[in-house]
Amino acid sequence: MAADFIDFYRKLISINSISSEIPEQDISNEEVIDFLNDYLTDKGFVTKKLPVKNSRNKYNLIAKIGSGAGGLALCGHTDTVPCDEGKWLSNPFELTERDNRLYGLGVIDMKGFFAFVYNVIENIELSALKKPLYVIATGDEETNMGGAISLQEQFSDKPDLMIIGEPTSMVPVIMHKGHVVQGVRVKGKGGHSSNPDAGTNAIKIMHEVVGGLLNLEKELKERYHEELFQIPYPTSNIGKISGGDAPNRICENCELLFDIRPIPGHGVEEMMKLTREVLQPVLNKYPQNIELFVPYEPTEPFGGKISDETVKYLEEVTGKNAVAVNYATEATYYQNISETVVLGPGSIDMAHQPNEYLDMDEIAPAQDILLSIVKRYCM
Repeated sequence: MAADFIDFYRKLISINSISSEIPEQDISNEEVIDFLNDYLTDKGFVTKKLPVKNSRNKYNLIAKIGSGAGGLALCGHTDTVPCDEGKWLSNPFELTERDNRLYGLGVIDMKGFFAFVYNVIENIELSALKKPLYVIATGDEETNMGGAISLQEQFSDKPDLMIIGEPTSMVPVIMHKGHVVQGVRVKGKGGHSSNPDAGTNAIKIMHEVVGGLLNLEKELKERYHEELFQIPYPTSNIGKISGGDAPNRICENCELLFDIRPIPGHGVEEMMKLTREVLQPVLNKYPQNIELFVPYEPTEPFGGKISDETVKYLEEVTGKNAVAVNYATEATYYQNISETVVLGPGSIDMAHQPNEYLDMDEIAPAQDILLSIVKRYCM
């Protein structure tokens, strides 16, 4: 294995670029972006460093070499999740080789992918490119996907294919579910529990709402089907409920959060419409007491926009059948730009885990596959 590949990998892992909803833990990704920018500029890429909207000092990088239409984009996010260093056997910010594995925070999810991008660039003749090669690096994926959202306005080119190098064990992922969180607030009327009729118990009303949401789960399972998924229908989960302040008081306020994971072809808007449809009887019964709301930006499902020809090629070059997965990626947004696949080294099972690692036996095959794809689309 080339020492320069490991050195590049080591530098990426050494830079703290943790994303967190907690401001004190949130670290800018600018140092990673600048490191990539310097390297790519030296190799002849034309680069643009752009701020991520509504972020705490986060940036995107768009780099291009070659001219003409089409080509290939190698894409990834430069931030990581927070880590509990006490659960690591080695320094998470130091690339560590142990037991034929490379350990480090972001080694697969997913700063490490840019070491594979480096390997591609070092092993092709850039002056021989017939179509452009892009490198796209984003910020804030691990919190709100702000980088990918901003990229839709920042990037106007149309590559033939965009590869997001999330860890898929080099299995082409052509579809994943979306995610929408919805909430229900119930406003009742408080009072002493010795006289229940003097108040309106919000928990009792929420009990009827929960009944409607259980019916929603059945509707999702019966109405929709996509066989490529292991769980072939949209799922829903009642994940949080809170209400009341004392056992001797009539509950005045109750709040519930639930999610739906829509499948391609049946997006967020359809899921929200179905939710209201299923809950309409209880909404009609308590029109002054119930409020529906959406606390977070929903994520649309990914898939259905890639050609059969592209899928066939990706299956041939990887030797693996294309799949659908239940987790979400930036592909939700990239698919609005061009054909997109999620394809990268490492197992998703190690993402967001202490002692995150890449099996070193995966390195050479992943390098070869990515090099073949670049040659197919750009040379």
